[in-house]
Amino acid sequence: MRSGSTLAAWLRGLDTPRLERVLAARADAVSPPEPRSVGELADRLQRPASVALVLPRLALPHLQTAEALAAVASVPRAGLARLLGATDEESACGLDAALDVLADHALVWPDDKGLLHMAAPLRQAWDAPLGLDAPLTRLLADMTSEELRSMLVASGERPGGTKQQRLAALVDHHSDPERIAALVAQAPVAARNLLERRASYAPDRPEFTVFGAPQADSGPGVRWALERGLLVQDRHRYGAVRMPAEVALALRGADWRAPFEPVPPVVHTVPVGSAEVDREAAAAATAFAAHAASVLAACAAVPPKRLKSGGVGARELSRTGRAAQCDDIVVRLVLETAYAAGLLARDGDQVAATEGYDAWAEREPAEQLTVLLQAWRTLPLTPTGARDEDGKALPALAGAPPCTGCVQARHGLLTAATHLPAGQGAKNAAELGPLVAWYRPLADQLPEDTTPFATLVREAELLGIIARGALSRIGAALEADDAEALAVACQRLLPTATRTARFGTDLTAVVTGTPSAHLAALLDAVADREAGGTASVWRFSPSTVRRALDAGRTPDSLAADLAAVAVGALPQPLSYLIHDTARSHGRMRVTSAACVIHGEEPALLAELAAHRKLTRLGLRQLAPTVLVSRTPLEKTLAALRAAGYAPVAETADGTVRVEQNRSPRAAGPVPPPRLPGGTAGRRNASARTPQVPATVDLGALATRLRAAPPSTPQPDPGNGVPFDSDTEEIVAGCARLLSLADVRQLAHAIDEGREVTIEYVAASGSRTVRTLSELELDAPYLYAWCHLRDDDRVFTLSRIHGVMPA
Repeated sequence: MRSGSTLAAWLRGLDTPRLERVLAARADAVSPPEPRSVGELADRLQRPASVALVLPRLALPHLQTAEALAAVASVPRAGLARLLGATDEESACGLDAALDVLADHALVWPDDKGLLHMAAPLRQAWDAPLGLDAPLTRLLADMTSEELRSMLVASGERPGGTKQQRLAALVDHHSDPERIAALVAQAPVAARNLLERRASYAPDRPEFTVFGAPQADSGPGVRWALERGLLVQDRHRYGAVRMPAEVALALRGADWRAPFEPVPPVVHTVPVGSAEVDREAAAAATAFAAHAASVLAACAAVPPKRLKSGGVGARELSRTGRAAQCDDIVVRLVLETAYAAGLLARDGDQVAATEGYDAWAEREPAEQLTVLLQAWRTLPLTPTGARDEDGKALPALAGAPPCTGCVQARHGLLTAATHLPAGQGAKNAAELGPLVAWYRPLADQLPEDTTPFATLVREAELLGIIARGALSRIGAALEADDAEALAVACQRLLPTATRTARFGTDLTAVVTGTPSAHLAALLDAVADREAGGTASVWRFSPSTVRRALDAGRTPDSLAADLAAVAVGALPQPLSYLIHDTARSHGRMRVTSAACVIHGEEPALLAELAAHRKLTRLGLRQLAPTVLVSRTPLEKTLAALRAAGYAPVAETADGTVRVEQNRSPRAAGPVPPPRLPGGTAGRRNASARTPQVPATVDLGALATRLRAAPPSTPQPDPGNGVPFDSDTEEIVAGCARLLSLADVRQLAHAIDEGREVTIEYVAASGSRTVRTLSELELDAPYLYAWCHLRDDDRVFTLSRIHGVMPA
């Protein structure tokens, strides 16, 4: 296979399976509209935004290989291997594997002479790769031939005749560690110390996107080094003094090697069988599903209040945790995943359940868990992070900016667990953290973690993704991003909802597994939940039974409903409790006057009038069976019940008021309405229905690209070469700074109603990157919903400098 130095030439030389691998690794570059030529594909692959999407997914050896190549420009594989110290068999295989991965992502490729080339945006990810400055050829490009001759003479070398010969001789001399060492040995002490100090900077880890040139050193010895080209400055002696990469490498010595860790950290493993993993994963997943149902039921009954600064604070988290009988970490995990899944929504100053929650609550536990797991996989944050860098408590659902590093940490954990030996699990789950850092070195760690990614690993264990230190069936489905396999795994590991309870003589009800929505609602109505998880416990008391009677239940119907879900007969103490409470329930009635209390027992009314704890109500007996209160009806009811009585409320027509209120539901996501004139009603971007990307047949696309001409013909309607659509022609006529590939992507987004990201230069000269949706073309303007400003904006087509997929 012969390949040129450009990416397009290399892509043209690939066979169909290898080209298909590149397309699969860089799916953003084939998003609709599909590229029509290898040249257009190469242009998309080398966009800075496209390269930036790949970087977070690369493992440590891939980034170390790319950084070394960025430091020394185009070199053969053997030269790169020497720099990285990849000379033994194991490290050489690691280097080959890293180069294969970089090539599959179209970031590094060989030319027909065996030299390795790199995509320009990837090279720009490091300002000083390996702590090195630019090579001599770049730093000396503006030097005159006479200045080069002077440097060679001062270095003890014979100058050539032409500028190119002199530059080549200088590069050859300064790249030789032995000759450089001999030259520096003759230098004054100040110059030698300066050169050694400047050359010694070599970071152990790659530094990414470091802005600003290396700082200049000043002081004695600089002139001596400048005269010999060991340091370089602008020919007018303006700006920073810089050390060429060749000189720094030569001064570091022939034995110096760039950091390269081709082998992942060692994880101590123990044998675990699939049955053991399934058993522990099932227990964790079942417990979490039950906790999730409890937490969301508590939120539906009493929506958590939001802080003025946004989010659900520690007090509300604790209240919800007590109501659901689970820890704070579980409450945070449930709230964040449920919010992402659309089961919760912000509703004014509170977080309320949506209509989607009601449908979710009726599903089986496996289906409920599947919804939350899918939301967890794509969450743009680590949901259980509870502390910031200063150690201050963080609220849940605070609307923090998306964190790409958090998403990559999650994917890194799944990848790391996947690569554990078959039938083996980590002896200590904490050892998975360094493995995540190796697979995703750009992933973000939480400041509260005492060991790497400890919070993330704990989340995975709570969800049943990691069990016994190994990846469970659930985790394998998440790693493969296979929704169908995830649903099957959850159904296999989780039992169906429990529809019966065991009632004890101690006035408790125990439900193993996840109670069905009907069973949980029944028990919540007539008892208080005391524990949750793999087994939930409810306790009955006079006050809880009275609560059910206040909601309009009769003692007979209540006993019948409980008997219908009981395993065996209802215990006699529970039956007695229900009927004893019912006998005293409603013996008096309260109506509003402000208000009036009446009943059929004069002795009972006289007792109320004389009761010391009720004196604040201002009760006055008007008749043997009638009392009047100066306190409103609701407060009177509460005071009587607190004193141990069981009144009921009446409506204005004298009937018993049923105290049963349905918790309000927050509005769920709905399509934005179309306003007059064709303008779409705008909504918050967080509530948008996600777009489903079109399926691309990569094999067919690879075949078409290999058969197509190297470049896409430029449309020219005047010469009979038309645009693909009228929208393309209009955009091309107004946005003259865009390439044809950009024009096609923008026109496709307009016609298909897709989101798109643009690079925009405002009239003030400020350059921003905007993601737009609901595009409407009215040349020379583009009307759109701007996600950055969260509002409608108007963009001038001529000021759009770049287009990329959202």
